[in-house]
Amino acid sequence: MKARFGTVPEDGERPIYREESLDAAGSRVSAAGALAKLASLDSVELAWSCPNAVELLSRIAATIAIQKADAPTRLFRLGNLNDLERKVIADVFGEGEVAGVVALPDGSLVQIQESVLAGIWRVRLKTDEASEYLEVGAIPEIVRRAATDLTTVDFEIVETPEGTMNVLPVLAEIRGCALAWRPGIRSRIINFTLLPMSPADWSFLKETIKNGPIELVSRGYGSCRVLASGIRNVWSVQFFNATDSIILDTLEVGGVPAVATAADEDFRDSAERLQEIIEAYFK
Repeated sequence: MKARFGTVPEDGERPIYREESLDAAGSRVSAAGALAKLASLDSVELAWSCPNAVELLSRIAATIAIQKADAPTRLFRLGNLNDLERKVIADVFGEGEVAGVVALPDGSLVQIQESVLAGIWRVRLKTDEASEYLEVGAIPEIVRRAATDLTTVDFEIVETPEGTMNVLPVLAEIRGCALAWRPGIRSRIINFTLLPMSPADWSFLKETIKNGPIELVSRGYGSCRVLASGIRNVWSVQFFNATDSIILDTLEVGGVPAVATAADEDFRDSAERLQEIIEAYFK
């Protein structure tokens, strides 16, 4: 089954953001692989050679220990790190389950990559490594800002073409929920896996709500793709099996879908693990 949003349509046209998001989530460094590199180095020498990196890790550990999912994120710049310290930071954090891209109005792309410690993210403009920073929070702020600032609040439901069946009531529900949603309200999920939709329905739905500026890929338990629509608070959330076929196809009306965000328990676990890493490899 084809994915409904953002994938290659029948005419072979390239999807927007799809290729970039796969690049962003490409080669991954696991926690075990990252720490194996550190284990081969002398901890005293490592701490002496990388004082700025050690200080940064300590600040991040203190921050994530008190972080909450609904609290503002915290940014940590990397500009004062030398090449060795940048490599050490990369080895400590590796690449975790969630990655993605945010498309900016000027055509540039911002890459985001969760570390192996959930709730700690690497963010950078694709063409500018100097812009890279680390961010502690449920999801990088650039995602929330793009979801708000680069989407449309409302949309018009026009007359449907011949061959449509259920798209009008679906669009009416999407519009009503999207306009009514506020932070703290439970997200509304529309499950297309159980809802009969004709090809004309899908075409009209996609044409009406369009693709948005954000694509996230989660590779935790299976594969999940989260794509912002062009309408504020409306997201396509699709789960895939090992053969890349959709097993659950939904639209979610609400904030950034939980499948891509870190929760309070993730912050506690990551704080504990990071402190253990600091004690084991930098003391």
